[in-house]
Amino acid sequence: MNENIKWGAAAAAVVGLSIGAVVYFSGRKHVEPPPAEPVVAATPPRVAAPEEPAIKHPMPAAQQQEALPALNESDETIQGAVKGLVGEKPFEQIFIPDDLIRHIVVSIDNLPEQKVAEKIRAVKPVPGRFAVQGSEDAPVLDPANYERYKPMVQLLTSIDTKQLIATYTRYYPLFQEAYESLGHPPDYFNDRLVVVIDHLLETPDVHDPVRLVQPSVQYKFADPQLESLSAGQKALIRMGSANAAQVKVKLRELRTALLAQPRT
Repeated sequence: MNENIKWGAAAAAVVGLSIGAVVYFSGRKHVEPPPAEPVVAATPPRVAAPEEPAIKHPMPAAQQQEALPALNESDETIQGAVKGLVGEKPFEQIFIPDDLIRHIVVSIDNLPEQKVAEKIRAVKPVPGRFAVQGSEDAPVLDPANYERYKPMVQLLTSIDTKQLIATYTRYYPLFQEAYESLGHPPDYFNDRLVVVIDHLLETPDVHDPVRLVQPSVQYKFADPQLESLSAGQKALIRMGSANAAQVKVKLRELRTALLAQPRT
């Protein structure tokens, strides 16, 4: 079971529907069909070009006191901004400083997916080892794991929401540029962020005992419905219901603040 949590604040799951053709086999003697009348090719109807998706949650233009750095040269500036939100020591303990904006954007964008690539994570793995209790035939998630997540949860919930939104607004053009570099234009990163927050808020509340299976090296949830959840939702479950509840409270607070922004 992957222990690397990518912090960020749902993309709706895309369901592929395959339609099979129904073929009727009859035991009757095959009869040649009458000759088909010539078909005059019709002029195909003109298909209107798809419209660019509307921005649902536009960000207000920040009052820039100075020009923003280029995205590829933004690490020092963004590191200072994040340190201002969480403190210098917690920043060094939790965050991976290099290419920070890109990694935050990619991590958030990946949360509704089944897996999040390790190479693009914005934060370090949770300290300690994954713990399991119960028998070999019926393992369950050890509640001792939840203690490992408490420092991160406490840090997240302690961040001043107003200051966080102001920082995000200040540097939003860099977040948008990083998002477009993923191949998403003309999509809007703030819309994606709201979708991901909604996705995480839809995570089911799961209480102990959380049954596991170990088909190979890593443990998985025994419940197929839980195992089919996204990487972000499974991360919330792994941290325990109490921690997850606190994170959801903060996510709702952030969502409310984002949507209360002046529309531009």
